[in-house]
Amino acid sequence: MKPPYPLKDIAFQAGLSLATVDRAVHQRPGVRQTTRLRIDAAIAELDRQYAQSGLAGRRFVLDIVMETPQRFSNAVRAAFEAELPGMRPAAFSARFHVAETMSERDLIAILKSIRRRGSHGVVLKVPATPAMSDMAGSLLEAGIPVVTLVTDLPAVVRTGYVGMDNHVAGATAAYLLGRMAGPQPGKVLVALSSARFAGEEERERGFRLALQARFPWLSAVTISEGFGVDRTTRTIVRDALENHPDIRAVYSIGGGNRAIRQVFAEQRRACDIFAGHDLDNDNRQLLATGDLTFVIHHDLRQDARSACQMVLAYHRMLPADFRIAPSRVAIATPYDVGGAT
Repeated sequence: MKPPYPLKDIAFQAGLSLATVDRAVHQRPGVRQTTRLRIDAAIAELDRQYAQSGLAGRRFVLDIVMETPQRFSNAVRAAFEAELPGMRPAAFSARFHVAETMSERDLIAILKSIRRRGSHGVVLKVPATPAMSDMAGSLLEAGIPVVTLVTDLPAVVRTGYVGMDNHVAGATAAYLLGRMAGPQPGKVLVALSSARFAGEEERERGFRLALQARFPWLSAVTISEGFGVDRTTRTIVRDALENHPDIRAVYSIGGGNRAIRQVFAEQRRACDIFAGHDLDNDNRQLLATGDLTFVIHHDLRQDARSACQMVLAYHRMLPADFRIAPSRVAIATPYDVGGAT
């Protein structure tokens, strides 16, 4: 069956070569099932984008590139899709390029494709590696604004950052957790998805400094490279609990909170306070059941709106002195999701 869109559009959306897409759509051998699924997902995403393309006004297309757990990419997608129809004077649509884990080579290939094809703006949640900084800089040189979301890159290679002040978020978590923990000595497990993400690293630094200053009887044990995925997070949490019998609280920066709770239960370990990040569906459910004590979060819809405004400002559709303020840090408890009586 003839594909509904040009093969080059499908290849760009899927992050695959034109030759691979051609083999797949013509049912030729040598194409893996996972590749076919990526192509199906790309066509579904193009369906979504074309349905939105009837918006009036000058049209701007964003490319949103994220290496992040699916629960967070779903939340970001929902925020952008809620905000884009209301953006004026322009009409915005978005192409999403997301996966829970991506190799640096795959990320670079996606960004090179965006640079070749062109874009009105790129929103990035990617590791803060030299190669990613170089690619962001090359996008800027090509006249494509780059906005970092939640995690950051050096200021010289991006147009702006949207999200909360990560240092303040970490310090806020330390203040609340330390007050709740009381005077009993112990350790706090600090779980990052990966040390490669600059925003997470800044949260961890803010948390550790505030803990040392205000609650010196508590110390932090940091783990990372679970990527917010349950399977890998479970393994590194289990190792941490075995090596540190005095861990009594958790500050989860990178997700995988169901897995963290399961390991504590399997090892019959108490978790006095469990602080998480982001009000995704998993964390809402964990708050409702009391498995999370509180969640640090911010308004992702504001982030989506701010990212669009940065792109408009870059293209001179907003005043030259237009500025974006960081998202305000907010706290959610079980009462916010109907889980407390």
